[in-house]
Amino acid sequence: MRMLHTSDWHLGRTLHGVSLHEAQAAVLERICELVEDPPDGVPVDAVIVAGDVYDRGVPPVESVQLFEWTLSRLSQVTTVVVTSGNHDSAIRLGYGAGLFRDTIRMITDLSMVDLPVLLDGSDGVRAAIYGIPYLDVDHARAALARGGELLPRSHQAVVGAACDRIREDLRARTGVRSVVVAHAFVAGAEPSDSERSIAVGGVDRVAGTVFAGLDYAALGHLHGPQSPECAEGSVVRYSGSPLRYSFSEQDHAKCVLLVDLPAAGPVVVTPLPITQPRPMATLRGMLDDLLADPAHAMHEDAWLRVTLTDRVRPDSLMDRLKSRFPHVLQVFHEPDGRIERGVRGTTAVSERDPRELGSDFISYVTKTEASTGEIGCFVAGYEAAVKAQALAEAQEVA
Repeated sequence: MRMLHTSDWHLGRTLHGVSLHEAQAAVLERICELVEDPPDGVPVDAVIVAGDVYDRGVPPVESVQLFEWTLSRLSQVTTVVVTSGNHDSAIRLGYGAGLFRDTIRMITDLSMVDLPVLLDGSDGVRAAIYGIPYLDVDHARAALARGGELLPRSHQAVVGAACDRIREDLRARTGVRSVVVAHAFVAGAEPSDSERSIAVGGVDRVAGTVFAGLDYAALGHLHGPQSPECAEGSVVRYSGSPLRYSFSEQDHAKCVLLVDLPAAGPVVVTPLPITQPRPMATLRGMLDDLLADPAHAMHEDAWLRVTLTDRVRPDSLMDRLKSRFPHVLQVFHEPDGRIERGVRGTTAVSERDPRELGSDFISYVTKTEASTGEIGCFVAGYEAAVKAQALAEAQEVA
């Protein structure tokens, strides 16, 4: 049995106000190609999408159309199993689940956690694929409770209860490999800036041991591919998002996971790289240097976050940056050698020495110590203003 594990497509998302629709279409095209023409010729029996298909509950029309196009294409050559994530509207995503062909399985209803999708692989291996949609704790602690007593108010409790139901169902099945698809934050995994918090009572993690006794846990929610610790005999993996969704992900090696489940023995997981439609990078330096340095030619087509270290904020800096780097998205000004000034007391401004006042003002604006020339200009202006005020007052008296 071979599966392709992916998650967190976040269709409809933007990156600092820039539409990602074309980039998302490009990575989904690549996923379709990998399924239609596997690198080693071994057919993919199922594609797993572990939640957050969309970035919000009511996605843009073009995102719905892109998902429909992708589902239609994949379902012609394999079975697609989709669960809902914390960004999705489970009801909207699951609409039509009872009408779709057998090769499209939408698992968005909590009542379906112990009702597996049973698949026979091209090699004769049978797998039971269980879907755990994202569990809203306050709803799930009642829906998954037994004996009339609410489960504890935590992700650990509700995900653990869902896995208990799955293990109970598995006891009645022999000769099958077990797969659970879940959208959760497993302890020991590394988050990025892109994921929405799912914390309840300050706690958002579950222990990897909740998946004990299950052959493979295909996880979604975290955007970096990784394998948190789990119970012995189980393999727990995050595929990560196929596209970078924040600068905290710029060093992620984006991929999808090929998962091979033999009739017996360990699960084999092979990452398949997903080339990013546009690179992402962070630059730091003085504006003139960034615009002139030939070493930055490789970043001219990248999504960029730039920190300028010029002592004074340059004029028209965004226009000047975009003349070389048209896809710059974020710009910060952090002068080298900047200082932090706190409150210096309660002396009235009118009673302070103009040199001290000017030095503080210039340092506040530029975040660096004022030069002798700058203080001199400030004092000259101050003295000219005092003389002008005195002259005006003398004329009023006259």
